[in-house]
Order: sequence, then C-alpha cells, then structure tokens
Amino acid sequence: MSGNGKLAGRIALVTGGGGEIGGAIARRFAAEGAKLVIADLNGAKAEATAAAIRAAGGEAVAQATDVAKPEDAARAVATAVASFGGLTTLVNVAAAVTPDGTCETLALEDWNKALAVNLTGPFLMAKHAVPHLRKAGGGVIVNIASQLGQVGVAGRAPYCSSKAALIHLSKVMAMDHARDNIRVVSLSPGAIQTARSLERYGTPEKADRARKPLYVLGRTGRVDEIAAGAVFLASDDASFMTAADLLIDGGYCGFKVNPDLIETKA
Repeated sequence: MSGNGKLAGRIALVTGGGGEIGGAIARRFAAEGAKLVIADLNGAKAEATAAAIRAAGGEAVAQATDVAKPEDAARAVATAVASFGGLTTLVNVAAAVTPDGTCETLALEDWNKALAVNLTGPFLMAKHAVPHLRKAGGGVIVNIASQLGQVGVAGRAPYCSSKAALIHLSKVMAMDHARDNIRVVSLSPGAIQTARSLERYGTPEKADRARKPLYVLGRTGRVDEIAAGAVFLASDDASFMTAADLLIDGGYCGFKVNPDLIETKA
C-alpha cells in the first residue's frame, strides 16, 4: 500500500464495505494510503474486505453495522476513533434494494426499508461522523447515490425516491458544514457489473447486450470505475468540489432511447 498516495493520512469509514462496490472503494482507498473501517450489515463480508486490505499491506478493521440503527452508526464511528485516532472521510455505500412494484402494490415495509437504509442510514452516519471530521480540521463525505436518483424508472419508486433524496441531502449537508471545512458530495453510478446483475442476465456479455441501448458507451460499468471516482471525490483533486453529484453512468442520463429496443431478459 502507498504511503504517499492521494489519500495518505486519511482515516475512512466505508459502509456497505463488504459488497462489491463498497469493497472496491475500500480497497482502492487503502491502495491510496487511507486507513479503513469496513462497516457492513454482514460482519463476515466486512471482515473479508478488511482482511484483503491487510494482506496487501494496508490497515483496516471491520465492524458489523446496520446503518439504519442509531446505535450501530455510533459504534462504527467509535471504532474508527478507537482504532486509528479519528476520522476524516465517510463513504456511504450501504443500500437496500426492494421488490419492484407500484405505490398500489408495494408493501409499506419495503418502502420504509428503502428509506431507512438508503436515506436515514447516511443521515445517521453523518450525524456521528461530523463532530470527528470537524475535530480533524475538516474532511469529506461521499454519498453513493444512483443514476436512478436523476431519472424515474417504472416499478422502482422506493429506490429512485431514496436516491434522489440522498443527492439533495448531500447538497444541504454541504451547505450546513462548509464552515467546518467538510465537503459533501454524491456519486451516482450507472448499471455496474455485479453479482446481482449476473443473477438477472447470466453473463457480463448478456448484461451488456441487454443494456446497450440505454448507454452511450454501449456497456455496463465496472466496480473499479466507481472506486476511481470515489477516490477523486475524497482526495484533494476535488478540493473545490462540494454540493455536487458526480454521474458515472456511461451516458445513461444523457440521451433518450426507444424502450421497445431494450432487451429485458437474458
């Protein structure tokens, strides 16, 4: 791991760090010199990411965390302070994906779960992190939103609504804490090649073929591309960037496509 990378001297807490996108972000942060707390609902997956970072020469600890629970959010931040002496960077990746449906057919439980994890979770994490970022002289909060926070998709009301709200919450937080030298930004990925997309389409090639009409670049994204964007936002390369949303979506939000051309099944 680099001792003089773009994030050298940073102490970062990544929620959802046991997942594919969160794990990629955590590993890339470590490669750039950050010390990591990996928080995830699945403690074993969090530890797997932390162990991979340590095996590569980095510093990381794991913490089982349900971001929708105030006590878990406080514990994750406390772990960073106890392990590394403070906190400079918070990356909120943890997200809940709900069943498809309309306002008529969706269960209230699914709606509430999406908001609890996707919106209240980042709020709670920031509530406990901000005092330590302030004490450190400033820092960065990166909220992982979605291209679906920019556009509506039929049947995805809870996810789209929670991600749109997270983008706006990031802007308000940026204004609230600019005086503390805390930058707050969001990052909105497009469709990314993950195990979830492979469950639906079968292979990366089938996923790309099915989604090609939706993307200017004609393919889905990779987790390392999202990790690279997160490093940029958290680093001094983005020092004049706050209250902004970074779209890494392959052009999804940039043009209109005929939905009749979209292949929905593998």
